[in-house]
Amino acid sequence: MGKNDFLTPKAIANRIKAKGLQKLRWYCQMCQKQCRDENGFKCHCMSESHQRQMEVFGQNPSRIVDGYSEEFESLFMEHMKRSHRFSRVAATVVYNEYISDRHHVHMNSTQWATLTEFVKHLGRTGQCKVEETPKGWFITYIDRGSETLFKEKLKSKRLRADLVDEERQERAIRRQIEKAEEAVESVSVSAAENCHWSKLIVSEGASKAIFDEIEAEKSGKGSRIGGKVVKGSGSGGGGGGRTALDDLMKEEETAKERSNRRDYWVCEGIVVKVMSEGLKGKGYYKQKGVVMKVIEKYVGEIRMLDSKHVLRVDQNELETVIPQIGGIVRIVNGAYRGSNGRLLSVDTDNYCAKVQIEKGIYDGRVLQAVEYEDICKLA
Repeated sequence: MGKNDFLTPKAIANRIKAKGLQKLRWYCQMCQKQCRDENGFKCHCMSESHQRQMEVFGQNPSRIVDGYSEEFESLFMEHMKRSHRFSRVAATVVYNEYISDRHHVHMNSTQWATLTEFVKHLGRTGQCKVEETPKGWFITYIDRGSETLFKEKLKSKRLRADLVDEERQERAIRRQIEKAEEAVESVSVSAAENCHWSKLIVSEGASKAIFDEIEAEKSGKGSRIGGKVVKGSGSGGGGGGRTALDDLMKEEETAKERSNRRDYWVCEGIVVKVMSEGLKGKGYYKQKGVVMKVIEKYVGEIRMLDSKHVLRVDQNELETVIPQIGGIVRIVNGAYRGSNGRLLSVDTDNYCAKVQIEKGIYDGRVLQAVEYEDICKLA
């Protein structure tokens, strides 16, 4: 067996010493050789092989540096996409994970002298969202892959469909208003009452007054419409009866439900639960966070309550959170979308809740059965 054979003690010792990451300043990128100390690096720089590589470098240095820069950037972003695709993370953490591979492209062979310059480059080119904090630079990966483009196409298609639905609903509402005006005119009541009711029905802002008038009629003995007495459902009436105004209000409520029902529900300020299977390995599965920002109606930028990390999650991978009885909720979909209310009770069998609206023109109105998906805890 020779002096420097593969299985000699000296060769084995050298391989053990070379195993793992060595100091980066003693690495020659052109020769792809790692030296263990300053003396070894100096000897390598004086070797013929290194001198030949330097001659090659001197013929076209900009092309070689650009090649190393492109490879470094590509490998760095590939690691970012694979390991921190949905999280906001310190740039130093990502860099330390990247250089753990002893065969990586070193930064001292690229056009960037420091990590800060490289991070700013990622921000300028739109590959990452860059933030400077007292704790250092933080980066968030911006996914521009084929899957994201496919989702963006679907969202644009949804937006076009929403515009068509809105136009259709507006036409339906106009037809309902015309029917309401005709029905009110057919009722032979006094001119003052006719004028008053027509204004109340046509004006959406006065819908609360209409409901108040209905409650007042129900609490009385009855009302006279068209010369005929229709008894109400109060204690003084023997049986329940529906008036033309009741039918009109029901139609208005249905039209309001159609106009405010959307296929997107995420909004700022609500507490949601992350249900993404892809984030289970990161520890975010079934964890709660606050929606800080809504991106293109369907994606929420969420700050997790426990870790304070910021994620971007599609609404299909989110779930509404129901607070305790007496808590404040936001109605995120349906006829009263955008209103705040107080949770009065929950019906676990039918997956719905009883909510009383607070503030606004519907202040005090009680909604008997609102589905869990239409309400969410307010942060």
